Amino acid sequence: MANPDAVIENPAQETQILRQQDVIDGVAVAILTVIAGALRFLHISKKSFWFDEGVSVAIARLDWYNLARLLWRREANMSLYYLLLKGWLHLGHSEAFIRALSVLAAVATIPALYCLGRQLFDRRVGLIAATLLTVNAFHIAYSQEARSYALFVLLSTLSVLYFVRSVQDPSPHNRRMHIAASALAVYAHFFAVLLIVTEWLSLKLYERRNTSQPLRRNWRWIAGLSAPILIFVAVTGAGPLAWIPRPGLHDLYRLLLWLTGDAGWILLLIYALICLPAWMAAIQRSPAQATDSNRWKYSLLLLWLVFPLAFIILVSQLRPLFLDRYFLFLTPGLALTAAAGLVRLPSKWLTALGLALLFVFSFCGLDSYYARDYDLEHEDWRSATRYVLDRAQPGDAIIFHTGMGRMPYEYYRWDAPGPLVIFPRHEESITFRDFYGHPDEAFLGAAPLRYSRIWVVFSHNQVGLGLGPDALSKRILQMFATSYAQSQAQSFAGVEVYLYSESRGAASHNSLPIPPSPASSSAPVSR
Repeated sequence: MANPDAVIENPAQETQILRQQDVIDGVAVAILTVIAGALRFLHISKKSFWFDEGVSVAIARLDWYNLARLLWRREANMSLYYLLLKGWLHLGHSEAFIRALSVLAAVATIPALYCLGRQLFDRRVGLIAATLLTVNAFHIAYSQEARSYALFVLLSTLSVLYFVRSVQDPSPHNRRMHIAASALAVYAHFFAVLLIVTEWLSLKLYERRNTSQPLRRNWRWIAGLSAPILIFVAVTGAGPLAWIPRPGLHDLYRLLLWLTGDAGWILLLIYALICLPAWMAAIQRSPAQATDSNRWKYSLLLLWLVFPLAFIILVSQLRPLFLDRYFLFLTPGLALTAAAGLVRLPSKWLTALGLALLFVFSFCGLDSYYARDYDLEHEDWRSATRYVLDRAQPGDAIIFHTGMGRMPYEYYRWDAPGPLVIFPRHEESITFRDFYGHPDEAFLGAAPLRYSRIWVVFSHNQVGLGLGPDALSKRILQMFATSYAQSQAQSFAGVEVYLYSESRGAASHNSLPIPPSPASSSAPVSR
């Protein structure tokens, strides 16, 4: 068999071989893309929408006035996704169809990653990296959610792709694409700022003095276009994310397990050993290699994996921001690093063995994901809503302990008749005010006088592992147990539903006006 690395002196023969390789690569990437789509559509409707997915749909269904108010007040993060989902909902409303928007973004990441691997190194690295991401359970899990994470990964990959192209060829097209992909990535998720800083650091730390002046202006354009989201973060601070706990070593270890595919420490160890040659190429030093382009490529990959993690861990000691799924954008960098490490192994047999081990163990993690939730137990709002609707009677009312808990309920209720929502409720239709807050005590005390049957739905009300419900939940249970003669409860994954009936001294619900639904405090925003 001919050596593919041999020098070909005949230009025509070389052109023909390159064309053949392009055709082979095109077919291979197309096959990987189809496999990626199949894995991400598999069981896509098996699990109920959870809290955040219900919030995504509710936000996208808002009219433009309320959408703008909510984005600016609380939900500017992922705003690009909400806008795309708003248009997507005009085409369908099923769980599978809504989640398909994320699947499309995830599938598009496969050819984008191949192009990035080929641009940085060669076709082998691109194909191996695309293969590893295709079967990565962490990436697949968040490709099946009605959230912005898959879109975030796609735009992050495109940002790095056009950043590399701009470094190698700072043409106006490459620069514009880098600016556009980077700015859009920030609006898909604010952690994209970390990736943009990583790109900038890769040039500064490794003395790419030959970088063109036009490329340096990219950062100003990106900063200007991203200014609204940066202002939002500066104004709101960590308030919307105050529920995130401070990370420890166990949290870091768990994240590394998930990034590599959630197949246990063995797959993590295999990834570490295979990535080692690429990491060594990034950190080796000699005067002759100080500005070496090849070393810069490995350094970019190392920074992609290390800088965002290190920065967030450091910041989280003061203001916790460490959440596993926020780091999904590291998966393309990990796949590229592993691919670059594999091709640097001294033997093709070792390369093939390493790829086979990664592939097999990745499928083990994938099988585990299909059987259970990934990084947390998602709520079963589908079953909880069905339970309420099947047992509701005319005149019933319903209260949600957390304002946003209404949103997944409303998705599954759709136009079916059900209890009258009295909290959160500010107008006949959902407004931006309904997305946050808890019912205050005066409101709760008046409700039993108006309704003889009230449903109360609790979610996201646990104060800590094994510590039980929060103080408001305990107060609601105490007040309603006193006001109503009977109660019954039903638990679902992440959701508890209580029905209180035979109110002592209740008036007819038609005889009194619907009370307003004040909010005693802000509830956690969607995550």
